[in-house]
Amino acid sequence: MRHLRSILLLVVLAGSLVGCRRLAEHPLVVEATEEATLNEHVAERLGAPIECSRSVRGTCNETDGIASLQFEVSGPKAKGVMVVEGKKTGGVWGVTLLELRPHDGEKVSLTADLEARTGTDTPKFDPSTAPATTSSTTPPPGDVEIVLPPGPPGQ
Repeated sequence: MRHLRSILLLVVLAGSLVGCRRLAEHPLVVEATEEATLNEHVAERLGAPIECSRSVRGTCNETDGIASLQFEVSGPKAKGVMVVEGKKTGGVWGVTLLELRPHDGEKVSLTADLEARTGTDTPKFDPSTAPATTSSTTPPPGDVEIVLPPGPPGQ
């Protein structure tokens, strides 16, 4: 019986380590880690070099394609938390939010910095662009008449 408990404990621990390792290797975490180590705003706040923890907290739903993850970061001057959120579209994860949340100050948005460094295929809103037109020459229908049967509903 004692031997069985030991095996069960090892299986549970191994499962939790695999889960942690998988989150640490998630594409959003990999991208956030790279940005944290290269970003000048992070270096200004925390000092350089930046170290990123491999312990990742959060949720990742592959079915819905939504993730919200965070991990500790530190430098010679300060420590904080990197928060990365993303959406999976067409089988590819994309960052929708990236923030540094220093333990001793206000959060720093890094989403635009990441987009500038890596490029993005998300179209930007341009208010001066003319609206798209449809190629259909059929005019929209005029008045639409809906005829209901006489009497109260359900009879």
